[in-house]
Amino acid sequence: MAGSNGSMFRMRYLVRERAFAAGEDFWVSDEAGNEVLRVDAQALRAHRPVFSLLDGSGAVVTTIRRDLIAMREMMEIERAGAVVATVRKALVSHIHHRFVVDLAAGGEMEAHGDIAEKEFEIRSGPAVLARVSRAWSTIRHSYGVEVAPGQDDPLMLSAVVCLDRIHHDEAVRRLR
Repeated sequence: MAGSNGSMFRMRYLVRERAFAAGEDFWVSDEAGNEVLRVDAQALRAHRPVFSLLDGSGAVVTTIRRDLIAMREMMEIERAGAVVATVRKALVSHIHHRFVVDLAAGGEMEAHGDIAEKEFEIRSGPAVLARVSRAWSTIRHSYGVEVAPGQDDPLMLSAVVCLDRIHHDEAVRRLR
């Protein structure tokens, strides 16, 4: 099933980059420009390791928590109070930016590509579940996310937001 963007992916979303640095709420929009998820950055301004993705009515879709005692950068994605996925940087990798998304229901996904430049894919084995690219956006400091049919869009978008945040935090630490 090809989406309106001509790919085999069902939906393309637009995510604002650099909102973490500004500490402001931001919206994830669909390809028609409709605001579908709001990333609640209120917690980010307070420097707490928790933020939420809210739907248009303000209901919490996912909550993302940073694991402060983990040996490496790690974030948990929760839905209805239960952890559904953990996003972490691969412990040993020949690829500079390689992240793993462990699913609570079993299985794992991996982010392959250039996380810093927002040109990567989220895969489960050989299957591409989501693609991220700046090339799809004409809006400065934004990038597109395409989600494959049959995937959990909010989970995929939450994983992408986690990857963006982890990368942002690593970049800030390198500058210190």
